[in-house]
Amino acid sequence: MKKELQHIPVYSIDTFSKKTNAETLYNVEIFNKDRDFKVAYPHRHDDFYEILFVTHGTGTYTIDLQEYKIKPNTVFFLSPGQIHEIEFSEDINGYIFLFSSAFYLSNKSDPYKLFEFPFFYSLKYNNPPLYLQHEDSIEELIALFKRTLIEVNTNAIDSKEATHALLDLILICCKRLYPQPEGTQLKKGHILIKRFKQLIEEKCTENIGVKEYADALKVTANHLSETVKEFTGRTPTDFINDRMVLEIKRLLTHTQYTVQEIAFQLNFADQSYFSKYFKKITGVSPSDYRKGIIN
Repeated sequence: MKKELQHIPVYSIDTFSKKTNAETLYNVEIFNKDRDFKVAYPHRHDDFYEILFVTHGTGTYTIDLQEYKIKPNTVFFLSPGQIHEIEFSEDINGYIFLFSSAFYLSNKSDPYKLFEFPFFYSLKYNNPPLYLQHEDSIEELIALFKRTLIEVNTNAIDSKEATHALLDLILICCKRLYPQPEGTQLKKGHILIKRFKQLIEEKCTENIGVKEYADALKVTANHLSETVKEFTGRTPTDFINDRMVLEIKRLLTHTQYTVQEIAFQLNFADQSYFSKYFKKITGVSPSDYRKGIIN
């Protein structure tokens, strides 16, 4: 059976908020089958993050073409720009917290503070969820989300500040529980690499090189290359190619663009070079990749 191809919508956080009288910077609510938002799947978010805490139900959450199981007491994380779609059982239940970078950073002096969390802008192009194992951790997180719901649904004094503090606690709680390789410690180099990855996310379709990224990050190309190599064992070009190939796969999978149109949209000189580039990295041509997806 052929998969129906479609354009990929991009939604702002306002789409998911019932507020109409002010700019939306965050939104917290119960997540269940009755959550009433008219959005198409798959889609991506612009400049906002998502924490989805599932307490009941099952299903699948596909993020950037990788499928993850939904089961009780699972926390999913999304960074801006990631394409995702979700399928869940009738008894799905939990909490969802959407927040913009502007909201999170509003009382922070470090503009890269979000990069300290291992589940945002992962150094690998994957997004494994947090499967909670212990009852006390589950109860702690449920209590934090319940308290946040109270704050966002009342007009209590300083409710925005309280919501901000609760977001900090939720993120810190998840960071402590999130599995990391033994001996992993966040260092200055990791922040640079996450900034580099965020920039790749923003500029991927411009099809620019290492020097242009280094200039935008206000470091030399050599420094960027050495840092990436030291902390990941890979080169900046590897990261650029990974993201470009992911974008090509997204467009081949989820849109009706022709191969020539995709090459043009991603600023390749011509279709021939585009096809050779994709095949060299993946081992298959763009056309064959699409046939494998839709057949």
